[in-house]
Amino acid sequence: MSAQTPEQAHDLFVQFFNAGDIESLISLYESDALLVPFPNPPVQGQAAIRAALLGFLEAKPQMALMVDKAFQANDIALLFSSWTLRGSDPDGNPFESTGQTSDVVRRQPDGRWLFVIDIPQGAAATE
Repeated sequence: MSAQTPEQAHDLFVQFFNAGDIESLISLYESDALLVPFPNPPVQGQAAIRAALLGFLEAKPQMALMVDKAFQANDIALLFSSWTLRGSDPDGNPFESTGQTSDVVRRQPDGRWLFVIDIPQGAAATE
């Protein structure tokens, strides 16, 4: 399954994330994409993104996400989405995090939309 619209990239991300499906998650990224897993430093490339996302998936959290705004110029789009992440820490204590992403996706020659830059904490990652 692939994103046929910019917004669908976020829909599929949530679907694959909640399923713990790392291979499908990675398929949503360009080969040299950038992920900013704040407060950790940015990582680039699918192998590094895989490692970073696996760390998040270990807790088996569940994500809810709503696309707030999407701006598209030809084959590039900027997405702003609000998200909530719920799960349990290694000691079984429940946690909940919220934030707003700022992500750039690009339409590929085959029509799929893939992440180029993924900043889950949006502007908060620059603070």
